[in-house]
Amino acid sequence: MRLFPAFFYTDNAHVTVFGGGEEARRKVRLLAKTTAKITVIVDSDIEPGFAEEFVGRIVLAPREMAGQALDRSVFTIIACRLAKNTDQSVEWAREYGVPMNVVDRPELCDFTVPSMLQRGELVAAVGSGGAAPVLAKRVRTSLEALMPQAMGPLSELARAFRPHVSAALNDGMVRRQFWEAALNGRAAELALAGDLDGAQGALNDLLGQFSAGTRQFGRVDIVGAGPGDPELLTLKAFRKIQNADVVFHDRLVSNEILDLVRRDAERVPVGKAKADHSVPQNQIHTLMIAAAHAGKRVVRLKGGDPFIFGRGGEELQALMAAGVETSIVPGISAALGCAASARLPLTHRDHAQTLTFVTGHAKTGALPDLDWPSLARPAQTVVVFMGVGTATAISQELIAAGRAADTPVGVVENGTRPEEIRVYGTLAELPELIQTAGIVGPALLIIGEVSAIPQAVQASLAMEAAA
Repeated sequence: MRLFPAFFYTDNAHVTVFGGGEEARRKVRLLAKTTAKITVIVDSDIEPGFAEEFVGRIVLAPREMAGQALDRSVFTIIACRLAKNTDQSVEWAREYGVPMNVVDRPELCDFTVPSMLQRGELVAAVGSGGAAPVLAKRVRTSLEALMPQAMGPLSELARAFRPHVSAALNDGMVRRQFWEAALNGRAAELALAGDLDGAQGALNDLLGQFSAGTRQFGRVDIVGAGPGDPELLTLKAFRKIQNADVVFHDRLVSNEILDLVRRDAERVPVGKAKADHSVPQNQIHTLMIAAAHAGKRVVRLKGGDPFIFGRGGEELQALMAAGVETSIVPGISAALGCAASARLPLTHRDHAQTLTFVTGHAKTGALPDLDWPSLARPAQTVVVFMGVGTATAISQELIAAGRAADTPVGVVENGTRPEEIRVYGTLAELPELIQTAGIVGPALLIIGEVSAIPQAVQASLAMEAAA
């Protein structure tokens, strides 16, 4: 590691910036966010508007005053427009022993100015040692997506509450457990949702529990993992996964998403396959409740969206009945993810004004008792979850109810994943399509005129290319 990251405290600190051009102005914009006292050493050619932008925040001084400014500075940034001024400024910084950053001259730098992200008291910095500043900015952008703006108020709330915790809890380990619970529990959720008063109340309640020795802060978050591609996880889902002590996960959750679970977290597979319920649903409820009562942060990780044929409703009812604090994090439904991956619009003004999700798998394992005449109406898209094993009966029932045998269908297995398989045909051919392609699931059946669109677009593009 060539760079050792560190942060300067800027309270009562002095910093000197050399230069009056745009590069110096950019650096001063960063420094102006701190509490440092900033002296800008300039010649007569300071850029218009520079001084006015930072009025009351900077002190302008001629180059003759550079020594006095450097003598009290913790570091300096040199952003001169003229090479001779740069060289002279570097000599002065070395003479006074002040660490320096020289813009666009990495060989002269004692430190680099990283790409920074600030959320209140939280500051994240990403540096590349000058090798790839654009890449550092890209990483910072990714961090911005993972750190909501409300992190700032949460960090300020934590700072203000810290003296109360120190006064109430003498044991350092107990204090750490308090902050783990506070910043990963209800207080944090309320603060991130913008309810700072509620968050303050939750902190007071939690501190009371810790002080009385009656704390129980376990919770369960039922989280949708989406269709499989880890980049389709929501930011909130990612945060919940990262904070979990134990993750109970379905078979449909991809290995790439499971790799995002903390290495020290417990992973418990509770997935089901057709005719193979290795962990009965009631036992899953019992395991989650026990883990929450033990004070653990629990994530129930489910493929797709928990509330769309994911048994999330059953699990929520069981957890609420047991008095367990619970939240739901929606995920991108497999229907939406698979259709998008296949470039298949589920609705279309010319072909489908209605979209219906149904299950092809009843609780008993047989074909469910669906409203077949309603599903057979034209100008609609019917998406069947868990319908591979009952595809023959589904095709027969829909045709018997009046849906045309030549209605386009698409079948997408392992949608959004590298091993995705897509096949297209007609409703009458549905069972044969599945058998020929060797599809065993998880897969979606997409029935309706929109299923002809991907092939039509592909054929049109092929004709254009040939022409």
